[in-house]
Amino acid sequence: MSGSIDYGNLMHRAMRGLIKEVLTDVAADGLPGEHHFFITFDTGHPDVQIADWLSDRYPGEMTVVMQHWYDNLKVGDEGFGVSLNFGDAPEALFIPYDAIKTFVDPSVEFGLRFENQDGGDDEDDAYGPEIVRDEDLPSEASSKVAKKDAPKDAEVVSLDSFRK
Repeated sequence: MSGSIDYGNLMHRAMRGLIKEVLTDVAADGLPGEHHFFITFDTGHPDVQIADWLSDRYPGEMTVVMQHWYDNLKVGDEGFGVSLNFGDAPEALFIPYDAIKTFVDPSVEFGLRFENQDGGDDEDDAYGPEIVRDEDLPSEASSKVAKKDAPKDAEVVSLDSFRK
């Protein structure tokens, strides 16, 4: 046994398990009520599977919104697959849990931010995921759910204001 308990990695696993459980429920029953997700992930992660044009357009990270239209949500042990609509062009994505940087459900002011994505020893990142307060959410996420009348395509949004 090592000389210390790695709380950061334990928290990462627990919070990614929470995401897996939420997505499993959504795959089985759909999104309940006003719930929707902003999911930011590292497009350079070796196990991310997205169309070449998306990785070219978003070389570092990408935020997708699961709200009105998504299809083929498949949740696995290592990540999840989903089809999202990008300007009338459905695209299949596979996002490993380890590639997720933020997971936000603005309908209930819930958010997780994962630090230390590369496993480095940066002391600022040593404490693992953090639960995010409403005032830390980007303006797009902190506004309550938009109109329900017309289905919307998947959106890619910037979460720069989400970062410290």
